[in-house]
Amino acid sequence: MFHALANDKIDTGPYQFTHELVDIETLNRRAFKAELELTAVSLHGYAYLTDTYALCACGASIGDNYGPMVVARQEGTVNDLKGKTIAVPGTLTTAFLSLQLWLGQAGLKAVPKGEEGSVHYVVVPFDEILNVVERGDADAGLIIHEGQLTYHTQGLKLIEDMGVWWMRETGLPLPLGGNAIRKDLGQKAMQEVTALLKQSIEYGLQHRQEALTYAMQYGRDLDRAKSDKFVGMYVNDWTLDFGPRGREAVALLLQRGYEAGIIPNPVKLEFIG
Repeated sequence: MFHALANDKIDTGPYQFTHELVDIETLNRRAFKAELELTAVSLHGYAYLTDTYALCACGASIGDNYGPMVVARQEGTVNDLKGKTIAVPGTLTTAFLSLQLWLGQAGLKAVPKGEEGSVHYVVVPFDEILNVVERGDADAGLIIHEGQLTYHTQGLKLIEDMGVWWMRETGLPLPLGGNAIRKDLGQKAMQEVTALLKQSIEYGLQHRQEALTYAMQYGRDLDRAKSDKFVGMYVNDWTLDFGPRGREAVALLLQRGYEAGIIPNPVKLEFIG
């Protein structure tokens, strides 16, 4: 997505882009302080940021009948998680929101480890979750990113794919992440920067192998074929624009989160571009 902006492949006019690479939960937390003018965010995290940020219509990561996965050392169902501990990549991730909605349908509730509740969670860096589950330090793990393609190599079994569950529930794809732009830039700059972001995404899709080589330096233990597959899952036509169906999916997901008491207030969505 950001190869063209990070490596001066397109003319950005008066705007200068500095690329900062950190995990999504850190970006969510930084957005609460409005540190960055343009940032990737979890759509769950965005539910708390509508006063300071608008969503760019481009840059979405959407799971179309696939998404974050719950894995464990043994096969099982949602009911087998009762009384167990699950490692999660952060409480503001959309993966965690979807996990809570999924558990809630089985009458289960996720609470921090150490509190009374039906499922205990512990926050672990996303790239350590598979190892934590494999070692037995947690009974299950909620995996995002490349682990969705590699969990079985560590002997782990799939309990549920949140994207498959959400599609079964709603008939819609599961929107996971987007790009948010700070409102204090003003409408003109917000529109222009979002247009440049879209140009960057278009460049990446048109120069796929070049962009993939750039992206692979940040990947973890994936060969080129698996990297290409993973990129294709989350950088595609959905990324160019949420479109009506993608916007409907975002609105429904956050509405369900509000109705379940996970998100405290109804979310008013504002898209740029």
